[in-house]
Amino acid sequence: MRRAAGSRIGLRDLSQLRLGEMRVSPGQLELSVAPPAPRQLTVLDQRARGTTFLELSPRSVLNSSASTRMGFWSVNPYVGCEFGCTYCYARDTHRYAVERASASPRPAGEDDASLPPWLAFERRILVKTTAPEVLARTLDPARLNGQSLVIGTATDPYQPAERRFRITRRLLEVLLGFRDLSIGIITKSPLIARDAALLGALSQRHEVTINLSVATADRVLARRLEPRSPVPETRLRALGRLSAAGVYGGLLIAPIVPGITDDRPGLGRLMAAGKEVGARYVVGSALRLGPAARRRFLPHLEREFPELAERYRRHFAGGEGVSAAYQAALTRRLRSLQEEHGYPLDEGYRRRRQLEGGVARLGGVMEQPLLL
Repeated sequence: MRRAAGSRIGLRDLSQLRLGEMRVSPGQLELSVAPPAPRQLTVLDQRARGTTFLELSPRSVLNSSASTRMGFWSVNPYVGCEFGCTYCYARDTHRYAVERASASPRPAGEDDASLPPWLAFERRILVKTTAPEVLARTLDPARLNGQSLVIGTATDPYQPAERRFRITRRLLEVLLGFRDLSIGIITKSPLIARDAALLGALSQRHEVTINLSVATADRVLARRLEPRSPVPETRLRALGRLSAAGVYGGLLIAPIVPGITDDRPGLGRLMAAGKEVGARYVVGSALRLGPAARRRFLPHLEREFPELAERYRRHFAGGEGVSAAYQAALTRRLRSLQEEHGYPLDEGYRRRRQLEGGVARLGGVMEQPLLL
């Protein structure tokens, strides 16, 4: 085979052809495959504070219990979160999503070194713009097999982006077309009260549970741990509005941060505040620090709580979860406070099973909280 001078044969130009034994001199035949161009994600919006919103068009939005190894199905309308809580366990999910979606655009002058993955989680929010349509097309209640469908297991479904993009609201509107599902929502945002009427309507057709996440009732302490999240009292007021609209909800005290938010008086004040606004149950879960979360939280701990930094480094050097002894002591404290403030233990246990895939044991020890 001989090629014309200057010509090039690319594999994409050849039809399938079986060749017998052939001898080729160096430089006589050149085969090349053009690499695919990286797919760029569309920029939907950019904020002066440095946040970029990128469009993600997924083929599927339902995460099965088999794929996540949890006892429920989940939907996350956003990947990444502007709240950027220092302890957030979900930072690795953002990196995986970006890798699957290929390269994403960055503002001029910003390189990879200036935006590590833990920070990209806060600054590059992936918006699943077609999630409601995909859910409407792919949700088969029979496939859930009686398991719950939980919205917001990786990032907050009512983070600031929801004000503009309204993906979560549209997902709820899709679920109005079904019946008899068990639906859970996890959020720390008072924006959920915007949808009180819609959630009330959903509650007439499904079992709906709102898990309002609050780590502490102390707004100063909350700001030291969660610099950009809503203050605790606004979240509690939102839970009150939902309760008034007939929506079932409770307190998700998560994470409980050892040595910072795990004291009995502080937990008691939070449970009392929850009772005042109509919280029906309490679920508490200890801090979990995966590799990405450690890279964000431990330097922050060094600045804000330096007296605890070395203890944390030693404790979490060997794993993500708290020790069995700490978990056992925390479980006893939470149960005692639940009884003191009139929360039903069996309901808290049931809701914890819903969120943690059926692994929680009433009064028992769970060495590593799975979800929270």
